[in-house]
Amino acid sequence: MAPAIPTHDLLDGTTLPAVGFGTYPLRDDACVEAVGSAIAAGYRLLDTAVNYGNEAAVGEAVRRAEVDRDDLVVTSKLPGRDHGYDEAVASVRGSLRALGLERIDLHLIHWPNPSVGRYAEAWRALVDLQRDGLVRSIGVSNFTEAHLARIIDETGVTPVVNQIEMHPHFPQAAMRAVHERLGIRTESWSPLGKRNAPLDEPAVTGPAARLGVTPGQVILRWQVQLGSVPVPKSATPERQRANLDLFGFELTDAEVAAISALARVDGRLFGGDPDTHEEM
Repeated sequence: MAPAIPTHDLLDGTTLPAVGFGTYPLRDDACVEAVGSAIAAGYRLLDTAVNYGNEAAVGEAVRRAEVDRDDLVVTSKLPGRDHGYDEAVASVRGSLRALGLERIDLHLIHWPNPSVGRYAEAWRALVDLQRDGLVRSIGVSNFTEAHLARIIDETGVTPVVNQIEMHPHFPQAAMRAVHERLGIRTESWSPLGKRNAPLDEPAVTGPAARLGVTPGQVILRWQVQLGSVPVPKSATPERQRANLDLFGFELTDAEVAAISALARVDGRLFGGDPDTHEEM
């Protein structure tokens, strides 16, 4: 039997599972198999995007799953090339067709692309699509405080989620404080830190040994205790289950602080500063 995963209440009255399943860069049959395995393991939050090229595979896995559709939160993301109002509406409708679903549970603007300057138009489109029932909840990804302020000021609608890069080398304390003030839930992409994951650091291995869990589980539990929703990816069923098994142990405040202290000034994985990085 799949474990019950805690949820967070969002600003719009919906809920979000406390851990999600990432799908980048899974494709085709491998993606269908991995997402199906993740659902069977207990994941109820699934994360895809237009630019991942796997919406159709994720949708196929959802249709095959022996789980009530209403129990799943399917997330997709709007690419930068579709930031105009009409383009954003067409993009979301295209995602619905690719997924083969009647609604998207959470739709995010993938990157703000401020040099283009049309992310507010895209946000207005998402607001209207939510009103029309094609999207249940709306949010953003990789937005800074200034980007958030602009779309909130222009529409009066606050994103329920901002999915940002967050891991021990880049713990995003300032943005988490912004989210706390605005009532936005933080989601974390690359929550372990990918190739730079500090799995051998004493701040991680110490709690792992004390608790009898893996270093990866310690880092994901650190995310959970900071109030973030980590979205790890693994195609391996055993690793999928481990990444979800985070609620039977707890880090001390000192352990959480020690992992946060692994922060680096240059901690970003690839220099993806939302003020300069462009993804179309």
